[in-house]
Amino acid sequence: MAACPFLLRPSGKDYLWGGNRLKDDFAKNIDLTPLAETWECSTHPDGPSFVDSGRFSGQALSVVLEMHPEYLGTHPCANGELPILIKFIDAKEDLSVQVHPDDSYAMKYENGQSGKSEMWYVLDADKDAKLVYGLIHECDKQTIKKAVETGTIMGYLQKVPVKKDDLFFIEAGTIHAIGAGTLLAEIQENSNLTYRLYDYGRTGKDGRKRSLHIDKALEVANLGRMAGPAQPPRVLKYRNGEASELLCRCKYFEVHRIILNTGKRSVYYKADEISFRVLLCLEGCGSIKFENEILDFEKGRCIFVPANSVGINIYGRAQFLEVRG
Repeated sequence: MAACPFLLRPSGKDYLWGGNRLKDDFAKNIDLTPLAETWECSTHPDGPSFVDSGRFSGQALSVVLEMHPEYLGTHPCANGELPILIKFIDAKEDLSVQVHPDDSYAMKYENGQSGKSEMWYVLDADKDAKLVYGLIHECDKQTIKKAVETGTIMGYLQKVPVKKDDLFFIEAGTIHAIGAGTLLAEIQENSNLTYRLYDYGRTGKDGRKRSLHIDKALEVANLGRMAGPAQPPRVLKYRNGEASELLCRCKYFEVHRIILNTGKRSVYYKADEISFRVLLCLEGCGSIKFENEILDFEKGRCIFVPANSVGINIYGRAQFLEVRG
C-alpha cells in the first residue's frame, strides 16, 4: 500500500555560538536561547524529530520507521535505518575547529557508529563571513598539536569566504569550522560524532572550558594541503512550474534544489520504491494535496515522503532542498 507524506517537527540545540535567526527567519517555536540548530529530519537519539501531521502525529520519526521500514526504500544505504540527518544551523559566532571520523574509524573505535561526511548549503551570510576548510599546507601531527596548545592553530587553517547559495561538501577527515554570520542547511550522515580540535578558549554555561578531542581529531584528520573548495557547476533544468538542479551526489545521500512556481497549476511528485525523499522548504509557501488530504507548508518546514509514496500534487511558490537516501 502506497504511503502518504507527513510534516516533521524538529528538536533544537542551544549551543553557545548560536543566534536567534531560526526563530526570527524560520518561525521555529522552540523555547531555547540561543537556538543554534534545529534537527529537522532525524532519528538520532541526541536530537530526534517528530511527526507533525497525519495518523502518526506526535510520534518520533524513529518509531514510525521501525514500524514501517518499507518507508526507507530498497536502497542498500538505508540498511534498516534512516541514513541521513538534516539540520538548520545559525552561527552567530564561530563554531569550534573540528573534524569528523570516517565510517571505518567510527565503526572500530566508536562502538559501531557511522562516521560523518556532510554537505552545507548557505542560506545567508554576512558580508565578511568565512569558513575553515582544511590546512593551508601539509603538516604533521606534532606541528598541529603544538599549534593548538599555543593558540596559533588559526594560522595553519584555510579560510574561505562564503555567500548565499554557496555549496560545500565536507568529507570525513576534513578540518573545518562554520564561521560567524553564516546561516545554512546541513545534510549529513546519521551521526553525531565530532572531535573538537580548537575552541578559542571559550567556556560553556558552567564556566568551564569545553572539552577538546585533540588526539582523536589528529588520528582522523587529513593533514595534507587542501585545495580551495571550488563551487561545482550547477545547471537548472526547467519544466512546467518547476526548476531543479543537482547539488550533491555521494554514497550517503543525493541532494537537489527545487524551485517551484505553479500559479493555479500543480507539480506532480512521487517517491519511487528505491528511496524516501525529504523536502526542506527554504523559501516561500504552498500546499501538498494527495488522496483526500492537504498539507500546508511554509519556509522552514520539513516534509517526509516515504518510498513508494502516493502521487501528490504540490502547489505554491517555494524553494526546497530535496534529499534522497
